[in-house]
Amino acid sequence: MKAFRIHITSWTASFRYPNLISGYQPSLVVPPLSTVFGLFSAAAGEYVSPEDIATGYVFRFASQAIDIETIYQFNNKSARLSTKSNIIRRQILFDNELWIYVTESRIAEAFAHPHFQMVLGRSGDLACVNRIDEIDLKPVQELARLRGTIVPMGKTPLSAPIHALPIGFTNEIPRRNIGTFPYFLLEYKFRQSRVIPESGFLDEESDHEVFWHDNRR
Repeated sequence: MKAFRIHITSWTASFRYPNLISGYQPSLVVPPLSTVFGLFSAAAGEYVSPEDIATGYVFRFASQAIDIETIYQFNNKSARLSTKSNIIRRQILFDNELWIYVTESRIAEAFAHPHFQMVLGRSGDLACVNRIDEIDLKPVQELARLRGTIVPMGKTPLSAPIHALPIGFTNEIPRRNIGTFPYFLLEYKFRQSRVIPESGFLDEESDHEVFWHDNRR
């Protein structure tokens, strides 16, 4: 299958755990689908929904650490708006790489001149687009070497953490969650103990097996 591989890098990244608002802020080891579709929308300068295109991706980070971060809390319970500073502990991923695979040329071309900044998590986690390559993805009927991605829970169990993650959000204020599903989170160093009997693709050049997320209607 003809496809485009978009290579994105960043110094830092942080992907918030769902429903965790205060206290220690850990990071997911792999971005959810909503982050990838946020990058699509930022690059294209228009709303791109998971119902519009299919995609696959692989994410890698070199190291991680816990940092102390200053936050500002607002209080509007009184007639006068007040603020105060506080600190939280946040997990940060360093030296990150994200490979995104799409078949739509208009999406790939948008990353050559993004309309808005690329970020991997928070507004300070700035990222850049290194390469956009047109490649051949080889179809495979079984997936045995997945890593650095998320996989929906199915009939085949995997020895990996499970999180309920959003696939995307609507283009309105306030934004609404399009859908939340349980996913296995496979870190880049993950090694499968059993084969997943689902079709996908192989990027032979990067040696990446790609799980294909298709939520189109």
